[in-house]
Amino acid sequence: MAPPLIQLKDIRLTFGGTPLLTGVELSVSAEERVCLIGRNGSGKSTLLKIAAGLVEPDSGSRFVQPGATIRYLPQEPDFGDHATTLAYVEAGLGPGDDHYQARYLLEQLGLSGDEDPTHLSGGEARRAALARVLAPSPDILLLDEPTNHLDLPTIEWLESELQNRRSALVLISHDRRFLTNLSRATAWLDRGQIRQIDRGFGAFEAWRDEVLAEEEREQHKLDRKIVNEEHWLRYGVSGRRKRNVKRLANLHALRSQRRNYRGAAGSANLGAAEAEKSGRLVIEAKNIGKAFGERRIVADFSTRIQRGDRVGVVGPNGAGKTTLVNLLTGAETPDSGSVRLGVNLEMATLDQHRESLDPKSTLSEALTGGRGDHVMVGGKPKHVVGYMKDFLFAQEQIRTPLEVLSGGERGRLMLARALAKPSNLLVLDEPTNDLDLETLDVLEEMLGDYEGTVILISHDRDFLDRVVTSVIVPEGNGRWIEYAGGYSDMLVQRGADLQREAVKPAVVEEKKEAKTGAPSAAPKRRLSFNEKHALETLPKTIAKLQAEIAKQQKLLDDPNLYTKDRKKFDDASGAIAKAQQELSAAEDRWLELEVLREEIEQA
Repeated sequence: MAPPLIQLKDIRLTFGGTPLLTGVELSVSAEERVCLIGRNGSGKSTLLKIAAGLVEPDSGSRFVQPGATIRYLPQEPDFGDHATTLAYVEAGLGPGDDHYQARYLLEQLGLSGDEDPTHLSGGEARRAALARVLAPSPDILLLDEPTNHLDLPTIEWLESELQNRRSALVLISHDRRFLTNLSRATAWLDRGQIRQIDRGFGAFEAWRDEVLAEEEREQHKLDRKIVNEEHWLRYGVSGRRKRNVKRLANLHALRSQRRNYRGAAGSANLGAAEAEKSGRLVIEAKNIGKAFGERRIVADFSTRIQRGDRVGVVGPNGAGKTTLVNLLTGAETPDSGSVRLGVNLEMATLDQHRESLDPKSTLSEALTGGRGDHVMVGGKPKHVVGYMKDFLFAQEQIRTPLEVLSGGERGRLMLARALAKPSNLLVLDEPTNDLDLETLDVLEEMLGDYEGTVILISHDRDFLDRVVTSVIVPEGNGRWIEYAGGYSDMLVQRGADLQREAVKPAVVEEKKEAKTGAPSAAPKRRLSFNEKHALETLPKTIAKLQAEIAKQQKLLDDPNLYTKDRKKFDDASGAIAKAQQELSAAEDRWLELEVLREEIEQA
C-alpha cells in the first residue's frame, strides 16, 4: 500500500460542551478520492481545516509527506487586498508553477481576471477560488462544498476537470451526483469519530443504514444485559462476596457505557403548512416575452402548470431563471404575452440569497418576527422552541445571533420561515444550498407529500431527478423549452447537455436549425420513465378506487345507517368522497398520458 500523503491520528477537539472530534483518524494516499460525509455541525469543515494546517486540534498529530503540496478551498474565500481576480489566483501559485494556468482556468470558469474581488457575486467568488486552488496542480486538494453557488454547466465542467487530474482529493459536498461520480472512498464523520470504507458515495447510504441498524441491535442487547444483571443483583442466590463485588462493578460499567452512548442524530421534521387547495389550473402563460435592453431573457414562452405539478427550472447563471419564475408567478410583468394565475393561490417563497435575514437578530426573532415566543405555523401558534427542534436546532440556540450560524443552519432557518406560511404553491430558489444529505432526504419526502404545486430552481441534478415532474431549460436567445421528467430525462430527450449549450450557444442553435429547418423546433418528445410507469399502473389504481367506492356505497345504501351508527355513516361518507376525488384525478391523468402516447406514436 502506498504511503499516505497526509495522515491525521487521534485528533481531538472540543468547543465548549460536547467534544466535536474524539480520536479521529484519516489518511489519504496519492490519487485517492475520498468524500467526507457527515451531518451539519458534525465537524467536517473543521476537520478539513485541521488537515490543511489552519486549525490546531487539542491533541493528536498531523503528518504531511515532505514536498507534498496542499491546496484548500474554504466555503467562504478571503480575497484579502488583491486588486483583481487574476492577482488573487496568481498569489496561490508556487515558485515553479505555470502562471499561464491562472489565466487559462479563469477563462474556463467564465472570468476575465480583471474583476474586482469586492464586487463579485457568490458564484463568481466560488469560481475565482476554484481557479486559485486548481492552478498549481497540487498533490492534495481539500475542497469544502465546491459546487455551492455554481450553475450546472460549471458543476459538470468541474467534475470533468477533477476526474482528469491526478491530485488526491478530499471532498465535502451535498451534491449526491457530484460525490458519486468523483469519490472512490468514503469517510463518515459521525458523533466525533470517523468510519471509512474503500467504496465511493454510491455505496454509502446502504452501508450507513447497516451500521446504524447493527448499532441499535447492540444497544438493545446492552439494555437487556443491564436488566438481567439488575435482576440477579436483587434476587439472585448469594455467592462468594468477591464474586458479588466484581459483578456489581461490571453492572456499574455497563450502566456507564449506556449513559455515555451518543445516539445517532435525529432527522429534521419538515412539513409545509398547507392552505386550502388551489384551483386545478395554477399558472397559464401564453407567448410571454421579457427583455432588458437589447438582451432577450424570455421569448414567446408558453406553459400550463396544474395543481400538483413539480416544475424544475435549470440553466446557467445569468440565463434568466429567476426572471422566468417571477414572470410565471406574477412578481414581474411580461413585455408581451399573458400570464393567468389560478384561483385561491397562496404562495410561499424561499430566497436563495437569505437577503431577508438580519445578521444581528437572533434565531428566535427570525422565526417569530420579534413578536413573543410563538411561531404561526399554518395559522396556528406553535412554541418557537418546538418549531426549532423540528428543524434540528437545539434549545440553547434560541438567542444565537444569525451571523454565527453555519451555512446549513441558515438554510434550515430559511426553510423553517418559508414552510410556516400556509401555501398551496411553493417557489423554492436553490433550497438545497448548504443542507446536509439527511435533511435533503427529508425535504425530498416533504415535497413528495405536499399536495400543492412546486416551482423549483436548482443546480442539484440528483435532487431534480428525485423531485420534479418536468424541467424548463434555456435554449439560447431567450427561448425556453419544457421537458417531461427529471434532469436525466431532459438530457435524453434534448440530446445535449447544458455545458455544451452554455459554452457555444450559437453553434448549438445552428446545428438545431440545420437538423430541423426551424430555429424553434423542439426535439422529438418521448415518454419519460415516470409517465410509462403511470400508464401501466393507473388502470390498477382506478380499479381499486372503483372497488372502494362500491364498498362504501353498499354501506350507505342502508337507509337506517345514519340513525344506527352515526360514526360509521360519517366515515363511509368521507371515504367515498376521498375515493371519488382520487378516481377523478387518476382518470384525468391516465387520459392525458394516453392522448400524449398516441400523439408521440403518430408524430
